[in-house]
Amino acid sequence: MFDRIKEDITMVRLRDPAARSKVEIFFCYPGIHAIWVHLIAHKFWKWKSYFIARLISHINRFFTGIEIHPAAQIGRRVFIDHGMGVVIGETTSVGDDVLIYQGVVLGGTSLYKEKRHPTVGNGVVIGAGAKIFGAVKIGDGSKVGGGAVVLKDVPPGDTVVGVPGKNVSENRHCAIDQEHQDLPDPINETIRELILRQSELEIEIANLKRKK
Repeated sequence: MFDRIKEDITMVRLRDPAARSKVEIFFCYPGIHAIWVHLIAHKFWKWKSYFIARLISHINRFFTGIEIHPAAQIGRRVFIDHGMGVVIGETTSVGDDVLIYQGVVLGGTSLYKEKRHPTVGNGVVIGAGAKIFGAVKIGDGSKVGGGAVVLKDVPPGDTVVGVPGKNVSENRHCAIDQEHQDLPDPINETIRELILRQSELEIEIANLKRKK
């Protein structure tokens, strides 16, 4: 557990330029507090002490604003940044080196006791307010843009934006980055192309009228 704490503190220092010291991270980052408490709740869940596990999870939510079901599987070096409102459901699986921002929901879509929550691969970035529903797979190294709603699998390395989520091309500087302001917008690009085509047609029509 102590090795895990050291690893997480080092990870936060690498990913958050606002972090000034290890002491500050240890005491003032609820995103990693939520992960550490979840590890305890998850242990009780595996020991079939379901009530204690849920109680610890509930206390965790009260103090951090982050709700993680005790059955959820969370990998190493997962960083929940500004984590208020994050919800991670029961059958969710999150890989290593994942970056999650505030308001993210990894939710279920079924009432049956089955795999009904997302599987998030390694090195994934999930932007603020993004919603991922159902037993979908988010491939390694992919990025989900802020506010996106994802209902289908995301291939490794892809970027998804919009409602519903659409796969777009993006030049990534590195596997994990924070350049949310530069994400492509396929809807705006389509509208821009339509406006350009409309202008071209108007010019052609004007030329035809002159020839008559």
